[in-house]
Amino acid sequence: MDSVQTLPFDCVTGPTVRLHSGRGDLSLAIEHYGAEGQPAVLFAHGFGQNRHAWRGTASHLARGGWHALAIDGRGHGDSQWADGGVYELEHFAEDLSAIARSLPEKPVLIGASMGGLLGLLIEGEATQSVFQAMVLVDVTPRWETEGVGRILSFMAQHPDGFDSLQHAADEIAQYLPHRERKDPERLRNQLRASADGRFRWHWDPRLLERVAVQAASYIPRLQSAATQVQIPVLLLSGGRSDVVSERTIGEFMQLVPHAEHVCIDDATHMVVGDRNDVFTREISRFLHRFGP
Repeated sequence: MDSVQTLPFDCVTGPTVRLHSGRGDLSLAIEHYGAEGQPAVLFAHGFGQNRHAWRGTASHLARGGWHALAIDGRGHGDSQWADGGVYELEHFAEDLSAIARSLPEKPVLIGASMGGLLGLLIEGEATQSVFQAMVLVDVTPRWETEGVGRILSFMAQHPDGFDSLQHAADEIAQYLPHRERKDPERLRNQLRASADGRFRWHWDPRLLERVAVQAASYIPRLQSAATQVQIPVLLLSGGRSDVVSERTIGEFMQLVPHAEHVCIDDATHMVVGDRNDVFTREISRFLHRFGP
């Protein structure tokens, strides 16, 4: 695991990166924004992402009086990789549940893609609520397999990494042609420099062999868990997403009829990166009833 450093920030108290034992078998990196003791918002990223995806929104919420915590899931970012490459969705859920339960009060969960599915699984199967409320970012208990397949196909490309940050930026620009082209230097949080001088994604490639294959088998369980969720829920979807659709959103709203749904028209599945301004505005609107 890479060394974890304290990072500069314009809030007096953060952010800082600390380790958490999760379910107890390895260490997880969590970035804290804002003052502890304030109402907590817990951010859980999608498959293949890391805590840095939330930086803009977490910074905004911290300035507004929230304690925002952004997790690196096991095998992602600065969290440890599992021995032998053994990853189970159950382990991710146990990590997230352990972190939530370690807080003084129930947090609001904001989960993108895989992070949202974990939230549904935890909350729906718990005997007592683990979260105060939940935001699902472009994810439903059943999804469009073609869209997920496109993502996994991109993730599986370049198993030997990229020869430069510019090379990585070029490939991302082809994959996300609607996005403003990134400065290659901004990709350092998504890539790690290997001893051979090449840049590889900041997640364990063995994840593709386990979690991606398992996900579909969890659909019935996720649907059942969703029907048991009683806390407030907001579904934020991307109007241009190929992972959720009117069909899957309609199914979700039948499973969780008290949920709210907001569509961000010009966003794809990558809602947070595509329209962080609108995403942050909608998150702030939803959170207003629960804290600062």
